[in-house]
Amino acid sequence: MTRARGTDRRTSIVRAAFDVIAERGYRGTSLAAVADRVGLTQQGLMHYFPTKEDLLTAVLETRDEWDLLHFGRDSSAMTVNQLADLVDYNATRKGIVQTYTVLAADSVTDDHPARSYFHDRYARVRAGMTEMLERHRDELPPGSTPEQLAPLAIAVLDGLQLQWLLDPEQVDMSAGFRTFLTLLGIKPD
Repeated sequence: MTRARGTDRRTSIVRAAFDVIAERGYRGTSLAAVADRVGLTQQGLMHYFPTKEDLLTAVLETRDEWDLLHFGRDSSAMTVNQLADLVDYNATRKGIVQTYTVLAADSVTDDHPARSYFHDRYARVRAGMTEMLERHRDELPPGSTPEQLAPLAIAVLDGLQLQWLLDPEQVDMSAGFRTFLTLLGIKPD
């Protein structure tokens, strides 16, 4: 029963962090604000998440789980249309995209708490993207392989997110991603 309560508390903290991030953005989110939202002291919250980065990593892991539930249980089975729909969905949640982008950049340092999360996530996403592109092998540019194009597709997605965050009036990440797919020879529905 104690473990279940702890899991429930962690879940409520992560959900509260989603709300605070959506309202205030990554930089405006503090452990104290999230703790207040769930009726804990900051020390009490730190029992579950010792640092802001630990909490934000949990938010990203939960986001990945929700995305897979909504857009497909297995990232390797995701279709091009589901991926394009995910890009559309991300355009509605700026705070989460901002958190992901900042933590991804910060995680390149050796001691960052989210480093292993991003390392493992990029490996999974590259594998899933490779499998998705494999299903379109006949449409891809001559001389290219799904293995070569997968990291480029991920770079386009991450780059579009960054540019959209900086200038949402000028950068339409949904249209940009669909244009990229067209350049690859893949026609989303």
